[in-house]
Amino acid sequence: MIPLSSYEDIVQMALAEDIGSGDITSEAIIPADKRAIARMIVKKPGVICGLHVAATVFNAVDHGLIVEFMAKDGDAVKAGQGVLEVSGPARSILSAERVALNFVQRLSGVASETRKIVDLIAGTKAQIIDTRKTTPGLRVLEKYAVTCGGGGNHRMGLYDMVLIKDNHIAVAGGIGPAMEAVAGRSEKIEIEVDTIDQLRSALNAGAQNILLDNMSPTQLKEAVDLCNGRAALEASGGITPANVRAVAESGVDLISLGFLTHSSGSLDIGLDIFLS
Repeated sequence: MIPLSSYEDIVQMALAEDIGSGDITSEAIIPADKRAIARMIVKKPGVICGLHVAATVFNAVDHGLIVEFMAKDGDAVKAGQGVLEVSGPARSILSAERVALNFVQRLSGVASETRKIVDLIAGTKAQIIDTRKTTPGLRVLEKYAVTCGGGGNHRMGLYDMVLIKDNHIAVAGGIGPAMEAVAGRSEKIEIEVDTIDQLRSALNAGAQNILLDNMSPTQLKEAVDLCNGRAALEASGGITPANVRAVAESGVDLISLGFLTHSSGSLDIGLDIFLS
């Protein structure tokens, strides 16, 4: 669970975008006193995520809507399974339907993709983590979805961790000067390297967290052997479902994948409504 305060504004923006000045179709067709029950049904197997976000959507549209959960975020779900039920004024259910489904479908897609990758490296010591390659405005929710799929979170943004990348190193004048410039900071510090020679320089500069960028599994194994436990190693770049197992078996500690959030599809989920 993530606190409501972290995504309430996101829900309000999504509702304003969709409903605008009003749901003119439902207002024209559905009597104000008509009541209904609707059930959110999964159409393809995956990992469900975003049910509390959906509940927030329904309650934001109408506090009189009653939401009951039939599953919890992080659960593996099957086709045909009901995961949420909402009852109350039919107009309100229909007005909230699309936004609620958009959140659950998107977040469940991220969670499902993450679970697939986590399962592919089962038995290794590596942990799957995300990146900052998220949908603008949805980062907190997409990173939450990664955790529901069994992955972990990298930094949330530029403000909560020092990550020295290649361009920082170029401007600073090398790995040594870059590391010296951040010495003594309280935040976690990580530095990116592209070659084994750069890895040696980073270790000599006292780096304790090192990102190995676009290295092959063979190079990663060489890096792990060279490091010999002196620093935590993260593999990133060019990692796919086809090679993630080999990357994990190299012995790295972390594997970060941008496609968990920037390329995951949506899980197919619908809302079936019937009169109460």
